[in-house]
Amino acid sequence: MAAGDPYVQGAWVWIPDCAEVWKVAEITRGYKEGDAILHLRLEDGSALAYPIESQLPPLCNPECLSGADDLVALSYLHEPAVLHSLRRRFLEAKAIYTYCGIILVAINPYEPLPLYEEEVIHAYSGREMGDMDPHIFALAEEAYKQMVRFGKNQSLIISGESGAGKTATAKYAMRYFTTVGGCLGNSSIEEKVLASNPVMEAFGNAKTTRNDNSSRFGKYIEIGFSHARVTGATIKTYLLEKSRVTFQAKAERNYHIFYQLCASAALPELRGLGLCGAEFFHYTRQGQCTASHSTEDEADLDSTRHACSLLGVPEAEQIELFSILAAILHLGNVVVRGRDRRGDSCFVEAADEALGLFCTLLGVEALQVTRWLCHRKLVTAGETFLKPLSRQQALESRDALAKYMYGQVFRWIVSKVNRALWSLEGHCTSIGILDIYGFEMFELNSFEQFCINYANEKLQQLFNLHVFKLEQEEYVTEEIPWVFVDFCDNQPCIELIEGRLGILDLLNEECKVPQGNDGSWAQKLYQTHLTSSHFQKPKRPMDAFVVCHFAGKVEYQCDGFVEKNRDAVPEELVGLLRASKSALLMELFLEEGSGPTSLQSRRSSGHWVPTRPSRRSLPRSRKSKKSISSQFKTSLHCLMETLGSTTPHYIRCIKPNDAKLPFVFDSRRAVEQLRACGVLETIRISASGYPSRWTYQEFLERYRALLSREELMGTDEKQICSLALERLLQDPSKYRCGKSKVFFQAGQVAHLEALRCQQLRAACTLLQRHLRGWLARRRLGRARAAAICLQRHARGMLARSFVRMLRRTRAAVVLQKALRMALARRSYLQLLRAVITIQAFTRGMFARRLHRQMVWQQKAVVIQAAVRGWLARSHYARLRGAIILLQSCYRRLRARRELQQLRVQARSVEHYKQLHKGLEIKVIQLQCRLDEQAQEKQRLLERLSRLNAAHAEEVQHLRDEMQQLREDVAREAQVQKLQERLAELERQHAKSCLAQEVEELRQRLAEVEGMKLQLGKERDALIQRTLEQSQDLEEQHQRSARESQGLRQELEEERARYQSLVQEYTRLEQGYENLRDELALHRQSTLRRSPSTESFMGSESSYLSSMSTAPSRDGSDKQAEASGDTGGGSEELQPQPSSEVLLNGSVGQNPFGKAYLLLLGQLSAANEELARTREKLRRSKEPVEREERKPLDFLKRRNIVEMLGLGRSPGKVAAEEDLKHAYDAVQVANRLLASQLREEKQQHEEEVEGLQLDIRSLKQLNQQQAALIQDLQRQQGQEGLQHHVLQLKEENWELAQKLEKQERTTLKLQKQLRAYAKQIQELSVKRDAAGPVQELAASPMVLSLAGLSQAMLPWKMEDEGRIIKAIITDYEPQGSPWSLPDLPAYILFLCFRHADHCCDEPRARSLLDAAMDAIKRVMKKHSDNFDVVALWLANTCRLLNCLRQYSQDESYGQGNTARQNQHRLQNLDPQSSCCSLGALAVHLYQQLIRTAEKRLKPMIVAAMLESEPIQGLSSSCPPGPHRSSAAPAHTLPELLQVLGSFRASLDHHGLAPSVGHQALRQLLFLISGTTLNYLLLRKDTCSWSRGIQLRYNISQLEQWLRAEGLQQSGACEVLEPLVQAAQLLQVKKVTEEDAGALCSLCTVLSPQQVVKILQAYTPAAGLEERVSPSFISRVEKQLQEQYGEGPSQLLVDTSHLFPVHLPFTASPLHLDELHIPDALDLGFLFHP
Repeated sequence: MAAGDPYVQGAWVWIPDCAEVWKVAEITRGYKEGDAILHLRLEDGSALAYPIESQLPPLCNPECLSGADDLVALSYLHEPAVLHSLRRRFLEAKAIYTYCGIILVAINPYEPLPLYEEEVIHAYSGREMGDMDPHIFALAEEAYKQMVRFGKNQSLIISGESGAGKTATAKYAMRYFTTVGGCLGNSSIEEKVLASNPVMEAFGNAKTTRNDNSSRFGKYIEIGFSHARVTGATIKTYLLEKSRVTFQAKAERNYHIFYQLCASAALPELRGLGLCGAEFFHYTRQGQCTASHSTEDEADLDSTRHACSLLGVPEAEQIELFSILAAILHLGNVVVRGRDRRGDSCFVEAADEALGLFCTLLGVEALQVTRWLCHRKLVTAGETFLKPLSRQQALESRDALAKYMYGQVFRWIVSKVNRALWSLEGHCTSIGILDIYGFEMFELNSFEQFCINYANEKLQQLFNLHVFKLEQEEYVTEEIPWVFVDFCDNQPCIELIEGRLGILDLLNEECKVPQGNDGSWAQKLYQTHLTSSHFQKPKRPMDAFVVCHFAGKVEYQCDGFVEKNRDAVPEELVGLLRASKSALLMELFLEEGSGPTSLQSRRSSGHWVPTRPSRRSLPRSRKSKKSISSQFKTSLHCLMETLGSTTPHYIRCIKPNDAKLPFVFDSRRAVEQLRACGVLETIRISASGYPSRWTYQEFLERYRALLSREELMGTDEKQICSLALERLLQDPSKYRCGKSKVFFQAGQVAHLEALRCQQLRAACTLLQRHLRGWLARRRLGRARAAAICLQRHARGMLARSFVRMLRRTRAAVVLQKALRMALARRSYLQLLRAVITIQAFTRGMFARRLHRQMVWQQKAVVIQAAVRGWLARSHYARLRGAIILLQSCYRRLRARRELQQLRVQARSVEHYKQLHKGLEIKVIQLQCRLDEQAQEKQRLLERLSRLNAAHAEEVQHLRDEMQQLREDVAREAQVQKLQERLAELERQHAKSCLAQEVEELRQRLAEVEGMKLQLGKERDALIQRTLEQSQDLEEQHQRSARESQGLRQELEEERARYQSLVQEYTRLEQGYENLRDELALHRQSTLRRSPSTESFMGSESSYLSSMSTAPSRDGSDKQAEASGDTGGGSEELQPQPSSEVLLNGSVGQNPFGKAYLLLLGQLSAANEELARTREKLRRSKEPVEREERKPLDFLKRRNIVEMLGLGRSPGKVAAEEDLKHAYDAVQVANRLLASQLREEKQQHEEEVEGLQLDIRSLKQLNQQQAALIQDLQRQQGQEGLQHHVLQLKEENWELAQKLEKQERTTLKLQKQLRAYAKQIQELSVKRDAAGPVQELAASPMVLSLAGLSQAMLPWKMEDEGRIIKAIITDYEPQGSPWSLPDLPAYILFLCFRHADHCCDEPRARSLLDAAMDAIKRVMKKHSDNFDVVALWLANTCRLLNCLRQYSQDESYGQGNTARQNQHRLQNLDPQSSCCSLGALAVHLYQQLIRTAEKRLKPMIVAAMLESEPIQGLSSSCPPGPHRSSAAPAHTLPELLQVLGSFRASLDHHGLAPSVGHQALRQLLFLISGTTLNYLLLRKDTCSWSRGIQLRYNISQLEQWLRAEGLQQSGACEVLEPLVQAAQLLQVKKVTEEDAGALCSLCTVLSPQQVVKILQAYTPAAGLEERVSPSFISRVEKQLQEQYGEGPSQLLVDTSHLFPVHLPFTASPLHLDELHIPDALDLGFLFHP
């Protein structure tokens, strides 16, 4: 192929331009070899004759390659193509990152972009470099992945001009590594690594003309990793620009830290530094720019101090550091005056204010400082002289000292940062981030620019070698013949700078000369290097030289080189600072390395541990000091060695314009930076070989249209490609076939694209020809059919008109006939209606008369029947009353006779009176015991009064503190209110202190009730206010559906948290009630089993009465005590909601809300400690109770009736035996009464101990509250007092409740004592023994388990662990396929029913708690098993539904059968258990979703975006070199199969269909959100063909939903954003109407997402046009008008969880029909 073949008519070329560097033109006449002019047409239509000198203009790339992600993928690799691709991506697609081989080009957008959120980091994490769009995170992920895979250190080399975004890029890379790598062992390492940025920026960054936050030093951050986790970091710095401390150019500033201190001079801790505004200091006002619009100095100082604190710099050291910085500022204001006109000597006034502040802050003598500022010490062999300095020399000495001090401060800051970031365990691998200055070329270039360009020469050499090495490795791997590519080697330039007798050597030699200066050094350079090709002498007569760098020629001015290289500072001034009283200053100016030239070397080293020098050590000689250039050269060589041992990754930052305007691209500035940073050199190296590289599969997919039929018949892809290329390219040197890729020279891909376009055009022409012929034939057929149709209709019209004429003739006759008939019929019908009307009225009149007669007759019959019935009933009632009266009289007579007989029998007993005497003595003793208990109660009341007095003292102390607060603040109105509240509080406590009698206690309780009502009113007011505020918020946000949905979600979450808190509080309170119930049961059982040594005389009737009434009394007492305990529990729970309401209403406004939460937590902890103490007491009593239960068991085993002889017949037993047995029965009753009294007294003592414990805990809590309130009052007194008053009110209310509870206990004891006395009196009347025997037999206390229903499983407390292990821990549903999936839930409920039958609430609650804990342990062990999580979610829901279905709540039991209603719970309320199970079910549902997400996430992108169900569409855009050509790992059928398995598992385990619908809706939201996120982050997926594929995949998902019957589950709605994105890729995007239709289409997508898709849209080559920027701006404007300019999120938050609703589903299974398989090993449980 000839060289001029591409330059045909219609081809586009690039020509140079002065303004745009390069501009495009179209060839109007084909080029022939030998032509001197190329005829072109510019974009504006003008013609141009372009003269051809040495070479033809570069060709343009095809449209499909323009704007590629990787510049190496361009067919024509040259400067205009690179520039055009970068400009198009930056301006049209808003893409700031572009690959260029191994380089990532980053263009500064100068505005924040949503590209660095947490979601973006997770999206790039774990992805290959070519799978996503170019990004700093992609390069960071590649470095991290190579480090983890190969265990080799990596490095990120970031370079660019000032203002190009190097520092921000380094920040994002560090944030990515700390986020993905996490931390190992120390979670604060991540924070410290990120906190080092603001510290280093404050001390090392400054505002320049090009950048408001320019780094004035180079740094290398090495992040250490161990086991892929961050363990620490180190920072090495290079060449700090110390000259900026003393001089700033116009519109520039000093380092940020100085302005931060000046802006914060009003802070209390900085007032002693003598600071003021930055415009008052010489070192900060020279640039005439003391303020920056892009920074806030005062806020930045807070960030700097916070970062220093995180890095381990204490507050004292920070203040001392700020003192040194302030001293530097004051040093700049020291005025040096000349003594005479000649200026040979100078002086500083002793009264100089700046000098005084400088000496005061540093702790040095002002006289010594003045002396050594104006003199210099000369040491000879035998004498020492003081040489006066001129004013200029003194000023230079002052500035040198300031620069030296700041350099030492910067070195100390770096060492502090390294100490904080260092990890003791070290690291295995590391990733280094080099934030280095780019190539600089200004109008005036000095020593700093020379060192910077020297470093860039070294980095460019390393870069060239690395690129060359990668190219060579690629060719060797593919077995391509390698031809050495000669690239521009800058080794001669480096030798010129650092070689023997180079520029640096001559500079160091000149610095050693005593009188060395810049002029003599320049002359040495001219004499030595004028023969070098990289060294030139400027034409102007001045001390300067020119170095030909790789990026261009740079002219350096020699002025200042020697002085800056020496970096000398007077040793006398350094000695003064070293003798300072400041510890930090002594640390900064140590003898070791005290010379300023040794500091730079230490600046680049990692850790440096200071050591105290010897005061007698002599200062070093000047010969031992290393120059700045030597230090920099050494550190640069170390850096090159470090980088050489790592795998480098290059990031070149480009500054698009100098005005810092967002998305404005200056081509001239961009080309300069591309040339300087080595991007074009990379392009040149790549273009010299085979830059275009395609895999065989990609080539076949792309160019299948160019292959012949015979070539397509082959099976070997490599052979097919070789045959096709031989035919298409003909020249074998234009391509090479490797092992897996085919390599093309520059321009060959463009030629293949042109051939492909021609083939596709020919195919389109053929299709159009056939289509147009078919359309013409179709039009002809339609025209012929239309003519025939017209003829048919015309003939039909004529025939119809003839027929109409005939019909009109006959219609006249018909109309006359019909009219006459109608008139006759009308008159007939009128007559008929009149006759019918008369008949109707007549018949109605007769019918009404007949009806009235029948009604009268019927009423008479009814009256007669009623009267007769009343007479009969009256007679019957009188007769019945008479009979009842006779029966009553007769029975009364019989009863009186029987009573007389009983009285005679009672008087015949002689010892009955003695028995009564014994009972009276017993009653007296009982009354004495009651008096003792009343005295104990009085002592308790006195203790409570002392506690109230202590409260009063605390309030008095609080009032004193408030008095002091009033004197300080002088707010009389607020203090008056506080005094009124204090007076009210004092009155309340004074009343409580006088409560010594019962009547006064009742008055105090009434006051407390009033206070309770007042708090209730306040609570209602707060609730009302909260409701009003919520209504206002709902009215304000009712237009936004998303925000309202978010509010509903937050409400549900808050409700769930509130329910969990209430549940926890209820559980603790219920545990306390359970303990009291157990004590009550113990007391009742002791009534029947405790023996007694006391014996009293009694009668048979008293024993019978006591035995007959004891069971009923016990039951009544038990019920009364249960109701009392329940009431007490409810009263104790009453203040909890009110306090929560007060808290919720005041936390948002009261700053002490957190303190109040802390106090509530302490109170809860005290209650829990009290409950644990009582539990220990209960457990210690269990062995004693077992010993005391033995006599009762013996009594139960032997029938008590037979023991006493009460079951015998009166005729068979003599009277003496009856009296004996009665006496024994009275003794037993007395023993039981005495035992019960002891138990009551013991319980009373336990309650007293509990109250004492409560009092001690309350005292401790009050002390904590007082301490906390005192701390809070120092900040804001009024709110703290209000909070304390509320706490005191609550405490008073609780104390009142405890007093009331104690009174109830005393009243209950008195009531029981009166009941016992009454029973003894009643026993003297009754003698029937059958009654007590029957009642004793019917007592519920002696029922055995044989009386239980069959719908329960009897179990004991010790069986709890075995039950949990059998049905939860070791449960395997696969081993028992015949059982129900939710069988464990049914078994647990059967056990719960048994506990309910036994009224054993603690046992039931313990079982459920153990079950929930076991389920959580199983979930923790099998958290990744979806089937296990679904199994226990189903069982939890089933147990929850069973508790609701069989509870007493009628709303859940409406669908129960009669048998199911018989199995309802009778004694226990499962409400609190339902709350706990509901929370566990929600947790299991969330775990289920997380488990499914872990399995789905790796499949989503491959199945939804990368798979190709429609073959042949993906070849519309060629893949880049970073894109993976492998087949997708997963397909859509696999994804649907996984979803189907999830659905089948949920159905198999019996979950409610609505729960499955919600789970699938959540999973489809994950699929939709993840797919949309990757669509937004991948430019290659935004095309028409990919939209077709995506829409097809979505339709497959929707079809699957319809097949599964899930179309109404809400899953289709979550797919709507993805549907709209797919439609957006397919619609037309050209005209204004298209923009309006597009905006009406995208109702769910955010404006930011729509604009991002349009910017990333890639048109099909030759078939579509690129979306114009004007169209995108028009769409963006319409979307903003439609949706407003509110903040919108680019990426979807896939971690969002929809609130779940667990419905109630009643179980159709009957509990008594449940079958428990033997495999569960539950033989220890038995059915009764």
